[in-house]
Amino acid sequence: MKYMKSQMQQLIKDNKELHTRLKELKVEHGLEKNTALKALYHSEVADGGKYQLAYQALDLPKK
Repeated sequence: MKYMKSQMQQLIKDNKELHTRLKELKVEHGLEKNTALKALYHSEVADGGKYQLAYQALDLPKK
């Protein structure tokens, strides 16, 4: 699974909890948005994270 900024942004847009977590990361650690997106990906999505299936579903073709 590969990090894709556009997919991560869509996942956050669709999930209020992730949106809140992104804001917290930016404030707590003084991160810029792109860096916070990557940090969120590695902590919540990659390697069996809580949102991995939702992230992978964004890769599927739309019906």
